Amino acid sequence: MIKRALYLGYYFKQMKWDLLKKFLAHTSKETKKSKTFLMLESILDVFRYNVSILEYFQFGFCDKKGLDKKTWAGTGFMYEYQLIMNPFEKRIILDDKAQFYKNYNKYFVHKISIVEELKAQPDLIEKILSNKAKKLVFKQSDGKCGVGVEVMDASKFNKESLVPFMVKENFDLVEEFIMQHPRLNELSPSAVNTVRIFTQLNNANEVVLLGSRLRISVNSPVDNMAAGNLAAPIDEATGKIIGAAVYSDITKNEETIHPVTGVDIVGFQVPFWEEILVMVKDAALMYPENRSIGWDIVVTEDGPGFIEGNHDWCKLLWQLPVKKGLKSEIEKFK
Repeated sequence: MIKRALYLGYYFKQMKWDLLKKFLAHTSKETKKSKTFLMLESILDVFRYNVSILEYFQFGFCDKKGLDKKTWAGTGFMYEYQLIMNPFEKRIILDDKAQFYKNYNKYFVHKISIVEELKAQPDLIEKILSNKAKKLVFKQSDGKCGVGVEVMDASKFNKESLVPFMVKENFDLVEEFIMQHPRLNELSPSAVNTVRIFTQLNNANEVVLLGSRLRISVNSPVDNMAAGNLAAPIDEATGKIIGAAVYSDITKNEETIHPVTGVDIVGFQVPFWEEILVMVKDAALMYPENRSIGWDIVVTEDGPGFIEGNHDWCKLLWQLPVKKGLKSEIEKFK
C-alpha cells in the first residue's frame, strides 16, 4: 500500500489536469454518476488495481466489475514488470536513441548520424544533406513521444552550419526524413505511420509476440496516441488491420475509416508484413538481457526498418485497440 500511495502522489504530480476535467465531465454525463464519486473511485482503484487515475477513465473502469478490472495492466503494474524484464543497467541501449542506433543499425533503412560522428567525419554531413526527401529530422537522444523532435528543410544547412546548429539546440541525432510506403501515405500523409510490435522472451529465450498495432496520424506531424492520434490492431498472421482504430481520448469515437483521407482502416494491409516479423524476431534475440520490448517500425518502398525500441512500452497502445485487459498475457513471464 505504501508503494501505491507513492504512485498516487506521482500521478497527481504528472497529472494533465485539463484532460482529467474533460474525462470527468464526459464520464459523469455518460454514466449519470457525480464527478465526486468518479474521482473518489478512481483514487481507490489506484490502490485496488495498480492503475493511474487517468487510466481509470481510459480503461472504462466506471462500468466494470472487480474481476474485469483485474485483467487490465496499468502504469504501476507495468513499471514493476518492465523493471524486471529490462533492468536499469541493461535498458540504456533502448532508452538512448544514439545507443539504440549503434546497437541495431543493421535494421535501419534510413540514414542517421550522431553529432559526435559528424564532428569527427565531416564527409557524413553531405550524405545526410543530400537525402531524397530534402528534409532533416533532429532529435534528442532521450526524447519520448515525439518530444524533442524538429523537422527542417535540408536547404537551410551546409557543411559548416549543421553541427553548430545541433550543438546549440541540444540535438544529439539528425536523420533523413523518412518517405513512408505509398499505401501508408494514402492512409495518412501527415506523419510517418509506424507499426508497434510488442515482443517478449520466454524462459527458453524464444520470442513471443504480445501484439501488433498500427499508429495512424490524424492531421498531426507525429503518430503517437498521446498527441491525439489513432491506433488499430493488426492480425499477426496476415498483417491486416482487424478492428476499428481508437483514440486514448475517451470523448472521441473509434474510426473504421480515416477521418481525413477517407481510406478504410479495417482491412488495411500493412506492406512487407512477413519481412517485419522476421526483423523483429531476429532483433529481439540480439540482446536478451532486455526481455520485453516495444518496437517502432517504419515501412518504406524499400522495406521495413526500425525507428526505436522501447523498454517502457505503452499499456494504452497495447490494450485500448483490442478493448480488453491483457495483464494475464505477461504475468506468466514474471
